[in-house]
Amino acid sequence: MKTTPEHDARMAQMTFASVYPYYVAKIERKGRTQAELLQVIEWLTGFDQHTLQVLVEQNVTFEAFFGHARLNPNADQIKGVICGYRIETIENPLTRQIRYLDKLVDELAQGKPMEKILRQ
Repeated sequence: MKTTPEHDARMAQMTFASVYPYYVAKIERKGRTQAELLQVIEWLTGFDQHTLQVLVEQNVTFEAFFGHARLNPNADQIKGVICGYRIETIENPLTRQIRYLDKLVDELAQGKPMEKILRQ
């Protein structure tokens, strides 16, 4: 399934702050902690807890969020299907990065061991 330019633009303009509470609720419902979520986000983006909080308060878009991120060199090892899209075939780099984050949150919620989520 290919993303459309409209889909990619909509994803880019979504704010991280609008999605973050859903990430927290999803993982906590499955018995994981917010600290584990922060660890996963830091692994992918390089953002520590303080920086992440500032970005949430600034209500940055995903475009700005990933524009400031230092993507982990192993991020390309994140593969699979998320929201009906095979991650490794998504052509738009920003949409792929957003789906990387979605996939990591899903893996955390599914109870995968942290060393597998962090591709160690």
